[in-house]
Amino acid sequence: MNRKIKDPGIGNTSAQHVQRLINDRGGFNINHVNKPRKFSEAYNYLIGISWTHFFCLTFLAYCLVNVFFAAIYFGLGIQYITTTTGNAFKDFLNAFFFSSQTFTTLGYGAMAPKSIASGILSSIEAFIGLMFFAFSTGLLYGRFSKPRAAIRFTKHMVLQKYDTHKSLMFRIANDRMSTMIKPKVTVTLKLTKLNKKGVYTNNFYTLKLERDAINYLPTTWTIVHKIDEKSPLYNIPEAALTSTKGELIVLVSYYDESFNQEVYQMYSYMLNTVKINYTFVKAYYYNAEGEMMLDHKLFNAIETTES
Repeated sequence: MNRKIKDPGIGNTSAQHVQRLINDRGGFNINHVNKPRKFSEAYNYLIGISWTHFFCLTFLAYCLVNVFFAAIYFGLGIQYITTTTGNAFKDFLNAFFFSSQTFTTLGYGAMAPKSIASGILSSIEAFIGLMFFAFSTGLLYGRFSKPRAAIRFTKHMVLQKYDTHKSLMFRIANDRMSTMIKPKVTVTLKLTKLNKKGVYTNNFYTLKLERDAINYLPTTWTIVHKIDEKSPLYNIPEAALTSTKGELIVLVSYYDESFNQEVYQMYSYMLNTVKINYTFVKAYYYNAEGEMMLDHKLFNAIETTES
């Protein structure tokens, strides 16, 4: 049954020009303001960012630390590390290279500290370098071992006639080569309406699906919500769907054999982006040898149902 439910944790307050709540990465589109930053949150932040962002930040931190120590070595005197070239830029580069060798505990032997001050500084830098790479290694392990769902959602949600009623549909697939075990899906509809007081509020409904769980998913799964008399979308004209302020919040969970535990992923579709009178192109077929073929290029493909 498609029943109205209490606030699932999003909030009942809304706005006239409300934007999408869930982004393409499955996270909430929330901008935090006036929030104090804590060093204890660095691990969670570095675990959650993209790989490109992570490697760029790591390389930037590596360069900044070495520039910092190179400036100190240069200030103490480059002659206490290696023979001066008489050129300030080249001497600073030598200080930077020596710092890099010390920071990584590599040490080619061509340059070495020749004073107590440079020896103490290089010892401190070597210790910091060991801590830096231990922290980076831990982050790498954490990023690889963190359980993450790899569910692929179609770009579009379609509205087409299914049996005797029009139905909203989208489909999912596993973005990995493994099989999703016992996947389950729940869809919550968030409708933004203007109440009698002139305030925009959210109303939430749990949508009834044709099937909300299957045993395994090796190919694709089309999620279907039939717009019948029990649907909260039943009284909304088909042409008015694209102007309705609504969002379908999707939560999918399944057992992942790679991590040996249940994983989750969220996604959402805005009602005003629904493709009316379209259907999905079948993405899998059998070849001449009888093998099932899944064509990933057809996953997002749709075609009109109008003749």
